[in-house]
Amino acid sequence: MKIAILGSAHPLRGGLAAFNERLAYQLQQQGHEVVTYSFSLQYPSFLFPGKTQFTDEPAPAGLKILTVVNSVNPLNWLSVGGQMNKEMYDLIIVKYWLPFMGPAFGTILRNAKKNKHTRVVCIVDNIIPHEKRPGDKPFTKYFIKAVDAFVTMSKDVLKDVKTFTDKPSFFTPHPIYDSYNEAVSKQAACEKLHLDPNKKYILFFGFIREYKGLDWLLGAMADERIRQAGIELIAAGEYYNKEVEIANNKIIEEQKLQSRVHLKTDFIPNSEVRYYFSAADLVVQPYKHATQSGITQIAFHFEKPMVVTNVGGLAEVVPDGKVGFVAEPNPTAIADAILKFYEPDSIPGLHENILNEKKKYSWDTFTEVMMKAVYPL
Repeated sequence: MKIAILGSAHPLRGGLAAFNERLAYQLQQQGHEVVTYSFSLQYPSFLFPGKTQFTDEPAPAGLKILTVVNSVNPLNWLSVGGQMNKEMYDLIIVKYWLPFMGPAFGTILRNAKKNKHTRVVCIVDNIIPHEKRPGDKPFTKYFIKAVDAFVTMSKDVLKDVKTFTDKPSFFTPHPIYDSYNEAVSKQAACEKLHLDPNKKYILFFGFIREYKGLDWLLGAMADERIRQAGIELIAAGEYYNKEVEIANNKIIEEQKLQSRVHLKTDFIPNSEVRYYFSAADLVVQPYKHATQSGITQIAFHFEKPMVVTNVGGLAEVVPDGKVGFVAEPNPTAIADAILKFYEPDSIPGLHENILNEKKKYSWDTFTEVMMKAVYPL
């Protein structure tokens, strides 16, 4: 098939770009011709409070990426949609994560489909955003009308989609992020990160936003039982909000956690991700609310156990007592789960369980469901 992906890709950075690039590789391996239409301007500054939207890493080899979409220029939407219309793509795949993108994507897709040939499938991260803004519902409704079928990566999001539309909608779990390098020994990882390999480390990884609950994890780190157990935290990721950074730093100072919390609040390049996961005994996702999380699938890639909070779709892919623990969303419950993990033989057959769960999240399965959504038998 002749396929276009509409969404983030190199030189943009982050999970959206990583997902689209890995999907493009998968589709090419299956024999499809793939081109990605990425952004010349993805976010205006008020929607991206991070340091930069761009990566310094080299472009992914073997992928065709067009840097052409301007998210705030309607004339550009008409132009890009016209280009896609002329190309007569069999399928356009678009990822939807933020209603702000609804007008741009909706207009591009309407124009692309004027050839009466192209079909559109949407991979939905969120149909209801984590942080609500005026215009969310009308923007999303406008976008949905241009889509033929939907694929979600959590059952909660599937329910949300069905409140907007009765078009074909399917669930399949987020596939493994296997595009990172292989794990290294804890010794080597700690040497790279200037940490003591003899200590117990838990990891919080990814962009730091209010809903991801780092403040709750810091509250857990202040628990006297965690102090006595000698557990330390690596918090690796860039802050998205200055107020959240100030509030978390205040917790660290007030609870005297400076020596036990190792902050790396810059964006982590893909080439360095493996060191953070390899240094950690446990990955903790203390989210206050969530849909699905790519961090879970990075943890599966590196075969790391997890503690996640019982929100959104996190518990769907982290079976309690098999590959980690599911905690209620509060600092004490998170501390309880971390301590339980460090008890001797708290999860019999842990590594084998992780390997078995990991097998469920293949890119072949994901693309099979995606194709059936838009081309049913």
